[in-house]
Order: sequence, then C-alpha cells, then structure tokens
Amino acid sequence: MKEEPHSVDVHVGKTIRIQRLLRKVSQTELGDRVGVTFQQIQKYEKGSNRVSASMLVEIAGALNVDVRTFFDDLTAPAANANDNPAPSEEFVISREGVQLNAAFFSIKNEQLRKKILKLVQAIANTEQMEADAAE
Repeated sequence: MKEEPHSVDVHVGKTIRIQRLLRKVSQTELGDRVGVTFQQIQKYEKGSNRVSASMLVEIAGALNVDVRTFFDDLTAPAANANDNPAPSEEFVISREGVQLNAAFFSIKNEQLRKKILKLVQAIANTEQMEADAAE
C-alpha cells in the first residue's frame, strides 16, 4: 500500500509550481535548467517525489528565488495532513490563481490595488446576498 506524500513535500511542491508559474517557466524548461524531465518536475510539484536538498537549491537557482521561499508559510503538519485543501487554497495554486496574483501585484499603484480589492469584495458580497435571497 502506497503512503501519501508528506505534507512538507506537498507544500514545497506547491511552492515550486507557484514560483514557476509566476515566472512563466514551463515544466519542460525548468526540467532542462536543472537536468531532469518535465515528468520529474510534475512529481516534485505534486509532492509525490521528494525534492532533495541539492535539487531544491538547483530549482531555486533556476527560478531565481531564495531557497527559503519554498518553506515560507510552512506550518507544523496537522494531525491529518492529507485532508483535502479548501477550495480557496486550490484556486490560489491554480494557473488562474497564480496569473491573477501576478497581474494584481504588477499594478504599481497601491491605492488602485486597494480600490480593485474593494470592488471585488463588493461583487462577492452582492453575489452572496443574491444567492441567499434565492434560497
């Protein structure tokens, strides 16, 4: 019986994926940069294959990030670390979520970003109220 990936391996893999997508690097390109196949990059990103310390340093260099980036926001493993992530967490690591975050943070005007955030929150609240009224 195959064991589930360790939560730390899953976290590191998700972070590799986010950093790769933010930099618009394909799995093939990243694999070429560090000397592995794109399939191996897929396995790292899913957490199904553990990334060695030396490979993590190679990946960090290939993506031009500090190796500590892969451990940011890492918390102690929960009692049941293999629970399904919340839908919002799934969105954040999706291609659309990464692209949305990259586009949002490319807006240099902080006041404009705040206005966009308020607009999105207002739209979400309106949709929620409409959904509640329909029930």
